[in-house]
Amino acid sequence: QVRLVESEGGLVQPGGSLRLSCAASGSIFSIYTMGWYRQAPGKQRELVATIISGGSTDYADSVKGRFTISRDNAKNTVYLQMNSLKPEDTAVYYCNVQATVLHDRTTRRNYWGRGTQVTVSS
Repeated sequence: QVRLVESEGGLVQPGGSLRLSCAASGSIFSIYTMGWYRQAPGKQRELVATIISGGSTDYADSVKGRFTISRDNAKNTVYLQMNSLKPEDTAVYYCNVQATVLHDRTTRRNYWGRGTQVTVSS
């Protein structure tokens, strides 16, 4: 119904930057909250940042001031600009979208991307 395609992550040196993107496609009627989560080895998946359709954002304390989430509603795409990366940012990053679909315009469901690996290491 809704497919999420994330950009490739990669290997980045500490202090470096990386931008992730996630494009939603399919039988979309409306998209509400878009966000990024991450899961490091041996840890639970955690919220990184979210952005609602009006543009308000929320961030995990660990990334405030370093990461910026944004969205392009015309392209159904959410971005995560990551600056001043640290080794502890190493994780699989997952895109999440809350959306309704054409054949069920009242039920909001959460959709997940497959995840992309981000490794911060020298």
